[in-house]
Amino acid sequence: MAGRLVLVPTPLGNLEDITLRALRELKEADIVAAEDTRHSGRLLAHFEIKAPFMSFHEHNEARQSERIAGLLDEGKTVALVSDAGTPGISDPGFRAVRAALAGGHQVEALPGPTALIPALVISGLPSDRFIFEGFLPRKQGALRRGFEALAEERRTVIYYESPHRIGKSTALLAELYPQRPVALVREISKRHEEVIRGSAEEVAARLALKPVKGEIVLLVGPES
Repeated sequence: MAGRLVLVPTPLGNLEDITLRALRELKEADIVAAEDTRHSGRLLAHFEIKAPFMSFHEHNEARQSERIAGLLDEGKTVALVSDAGTPGISDPGFRAVRAALAGGHQVEALPGPTALIPALVISGLPSDRFIFEGFLPRKQGALRRGFEALAEERRTVIYYESPHRIGKSTALLAELYPQRPVALVREISKRHEEVIRGSAEEVAARLALKPVKGEIVLLVGPES
């Protein structure tokens, strides 16, 4: 008996961003697999949805993917959510999808919130061709090598970065490509949403004077 795995995007901050279809799938699911059951519990409570939970995060993804596969073998519907955005995009999800497909089960991904696309379209950088690189490397050597690879890149490159590391990351970017066009988008859809645009040198100088907080998307445009 085939089951269904449904990847359900959840709001980045503004709860109005959730879709009617996402709400229906969460209501009808036999179980919700959540990156943080407490966080997702508050989300579902806000919409008066009662559903059993199981945890599904980066530290138990392999084990819980097997559990999800077992539930799907029983014909269950499992809704997979991350803390915010689309599961599988710099969040756990890939292994669950692979396990579901290996078992011959149906996998659906709902359209919905993800930080990289709104950041791209409001950045002012070219959006006809782009590449998403996920989170920037934490180690300085790997970070430098990654930025050095931008020398021949003609597409807009999108990264996620921690507010604790963005200052050092943009400083290195400015060292390598001081005039490269850059946009930093933070807190998308939230009260303090902000876009900082300029050259890599200008953005790095701005952050040196006034550090930023929150969820950050860093975009690097091609050289003009």
